Amino acid sequence: MKNRNWVTVATFATLGLGLAACGEQPPQTAAPAAGTPSTAAETSESSTAPPATTERGETAAGDPAAEGLCKVGDLTITLGDGDSAAGTTYRQLEFINSGTRTCTIQGFPGVSYAAGGDEHQVGPAAFREGEKGEPIQLAPGQKATADVGFVQVGNYDPGTCKPTQVSGIKVYPPQETAYKIVPFEGTGCAGEQLPGNQLTVKTISD
Repeated sequence: MKNRNWVTVATFATLGLGLAACGEQPPQTAAPAAGTPSTAAETSESSTAPPATTERGETAAGDPAAEGLCKVGDLTITLGDGDSAAGTTYRQLEFINSGTRTCTIQGFPGVSYAAGGDEHQVGPAAFREGEKGEPIQLAPGQKATADVGFVQVGNYDPGTCKPTQVSGIKVYPPQETAYKIVPFEGTGCAGEQLPGNQLTVKTISD
């Protein structure tokens, strides 16, 4: 009995030495330091947003590409001759690059009647007809045009039209917040609920 106990103790001692010799140690788990993410998945990923664009897909103002657009200061705007048909007179609004740099113009100008020393708008702005055109590169001295339709507002009911003498048309180049007044003597409707469009405008073309 005594010999059996001695053998058992010796056997366990031998096994313990063998494990130690093989380097088999129980795994050690170190706690992460305070304030340090324990895995890469816990770190935030940074990304660079693309340049802001407008709903038409053009570079927004403030971006370097926007500096290439034709501004009010680059342009001389005039009203050419036209033709009349079915109670509407059509005339070309001319945009001439009078600056010293080539600029880009594209889309519909903003057009409305104006009156008074404060150049206030008279009635609704021009209705846009058709699709937006392609970009046009205007070198100094070159011209692009947009067709504007002037309805004979005398055909409207005076109570609805509210006829008002106008001294010009207010023109905003595309993607511009500044305008120019183009002289135009005539009558516009100050009423907002008109049976049709007193002004129409098409996209700028070359």
